[in-house]
Amino acid sequence: MKCTPDIDLRDLEEMNINIDPIQVGGRLTADAMKAVIAYGDGYSVCDNCRKPFRLDYIEKPPIATFHDDLAAFVGMDEARVVPGARRGFQAVTGTYVQKGDPVILTALSHYTEFVAVENVGGIPQEIPKDNQNIIRADAAAERIEEVSRTFGRAPALLFVEHVDYQFGNLHEVREIARVAHQYDVPVLLNGAYTVGTMPVDGKGLGVDFVVGSGHKSMAAPAPSGVLATTAERAGEVFRTTQVKGDITGRTFGIKEVEMMGCTLMGVTLMGMMASFPHVRERVNRWDEEVANGRIVVDALRSIEGTVVKSEMPRRHTLTRVDTSASFDRIAETHKKRGFFLSSALNKKGIVGVIPGATKVWKFNTYGLSRAQAEYVAAAYLGIAEENGISVSS
Repeated sequence: MKCTPDIDLRDLEEMNINIDPIQVGGRLTADAMKAVIAYGDGYSVCDNCRKPFRLDYIEKPPIATFHDDLAAFVGMDEARVVPGARRGFQAVTGTYVQKGDPVILTALSHYTEFVAVENVGGIPQEIPKDNQNIIRADAAAERIEEVSRTFGRAPALLFVEHVDYQFGNLHEVREIARVAHQYDVPVLLNGAYTVGTMPVDGKGLGVDFVVGSGHKSMAAPAPSGVLATTAERAGEVFRTTQVKGDITGRTFGIKEVEMMGCTLMGVTLMGMMASFPHVRERVNRWDEEVANGRIVVDALRSIEGTVVKSEMPRRHTLTRVDTSASFDRIAETHKKRGFFLSSALNKKGIVGVIPGATKVWKFNTYGLSRAQAEYVAAAYLGIAEENGISVSS
């Protein structure tokens, strides 16, 4: 079957167990699939758009209510939907960072955070990670002090990952936010790997902004995401346009500058909205998700020469492992070289690990049932034993 003569049917999720780090939290729900079909036309949500002609005011479908629900979901006062987390980063840097301003990021920040800073001429300054790959509050304090001395002023903004994309580690967000606020530095929480999969309370963490990814963690089509903020900051990052045409005298109502007027106009928004009731419920099962992930982690740790590089015990479903001394040793002489591992997994119906990766790689067990997690664990043990790698009891 094909979508068109040139576009193959994608049945990866239906036919396999997928443990791809960036895909598992973005699997669409059945309701989202239906919404995608019904609202696939470009401006479909604009059927009932009335004055003041802004996305978050539309009542049918209930987009206005959805914005209120999103803010409450992440423990903040106001929220907007955006075309991916990166556009949330961009909106905040566009509001607070001027050319030449220092901006604090971390040694584990995503490249899109750096690009958002670069886009407005800011100067990235990183907080180092410790030997456990954790970003600590004391390191943040030292870096803010150092940057303030170097630039003669405090950083304009601080980014911190709730959970980073490299190791899947949780960081000292609450403590870092407390330190930053002592210097009047606003704090943006990158929740791309947490908003929609585990409970997130922005005010409880003490941050000024929460950014989430719809297509990474909220069972939504791409590109989609959320930017939420406190009431104190909302008037700044969601400021409305003040420009006026010099010839026509035209003004543009209450369009928001950083939102470029409107953001998610059709299928992305409706898919996100359709999945939201399921997403709101599933975060309450986070402990089960972590427990299932630990089944696979424990199996990998029992394979001689395999080292888990993420923090232990695991508190997230994204995990980084080093198999240089186990699977990569087999790859050195195997006829398929490094592709033997992904090939063996594919034969067992498991996909998502980078083909050819046998040294350092990542996986994410989010969304697996216990039975599926046990199957994946057994698959890795079986592949190890088939290739002469010792497995401990």
